[in-house]
Amino acid sequence: MTYRSSRIQHWNRRCIVVARVVLAAALAIPAEHAAAGAGDWKPDAPVELIATNAPGGGSDRILRLMQKIMPTQPGVTVPLNVVNKPGGGSAIAYTYLNQHPGNPHYFVLGSKSLITNHIVGRGPSYTTMTPVAHLFNEYIAVTVRPDSPIKTGKDLVERVKKDPQSVSFGIATSMGAPNHQGAAVALSKAGADIKKLKAVIFPSGGAATTALFGGHVDVVPISVAFATSLLRNNQVRIIAIAAPQRLPGDLAQVPTWREQGQDAVVSQWRGFVGPKDMTAPQIAYWEQTFRRFLDSPEWKKELEKNFWQADFRDSPGFRKVLDQDHVELSKFLDELGLMKKK
Repeated sequence: MTYRSSRIQHWNRRCIVVARVVLAAALAIPAEHAAAGAGDWKPDAPVELIATNAPGGGSDRILRLMQKIMPTQPGVTVPLNVVNKPGGGSAIAYTYLNQHPGNPHYFVLGSKSLITNHIVGRGPSYTTMTPVAHLFNEYIAVTVRPDSPIKTGKDLVERVKKDPQSVSFGIATSMGAPNHQGAAVALSKAGADIKKLKAVIFPSGGAATTALFGGHVDVVPISVAFATSLLRNNQVRIIAIAAPQRLPGDLAQVPTWREQGQDAVVSQWRGFVGPKDMTAPQIAYWEQTFRRFLDSPEWKKELEKNFWQADFRDSPGFRKVLDQDHVELSKFLDELGLMKKK
């Protein structure tokens, strides 16, 4: 071997060693630091947190809690404004979001209506947006007036099976959405014809319960958190909860659908959806911001108070939830006869 070739081989070995050291160091960098290093993006304008219903509705109440707590967390340096875009079973809110492609200062507090709307032919597809962070789940409660002759979930099943038109339901905010499912799934499993249910659609849970108080509808399925606030004021009776087991505290005496003979578990997820064309650094910033927020003591108190089930998922994990929901909800809406035919 010549002196020149020996020097070349020695140099190549040194290059390989250096490359391995650099690669090992890169792999040791935490994922969040790597994401931040990709752009170190931060919001530079006020952020709109878009509620899919009117003031007093589920997403509105949650966003106003978040608006109060989030500015106390590290990294939130711009104003957070809650904007209500009710109507169209939440379709108006998602359509508004899609008018701001690539702008990471607009977010809808999304729910399953994002999926159901498109399946029935109303509103844009979830595939045209950016799933940013899945936050938590909440179960659905079925409420009636305190003086209602419908005392239990079994009473409701018997009445509807005998005559589906004998009971009127106030549904927020669209047919097939979780509030509707909170009653319809149990009734379907009991053998009732849920296509014939007498349902009235309202722009928010607040509007639906106002109609209940006035005697304009008989039954309103709403989120457990909202139902509990009404129960504490003796404004409603809760006849069933679509949870896998009884919930604690104020709801300890309220039976689940399972306890009343119907294996119906229905939850509503809440998560932030952004416009299409958000960049990786923008998504990474908001993933980290929402994760820190969910870990705050103030928010954990709200989770416990409202019976919400914490379930953080990042953007790819949230996308998987949406894909799975699309398959399952398509089957349910087809049973209702609501699925848009292609």
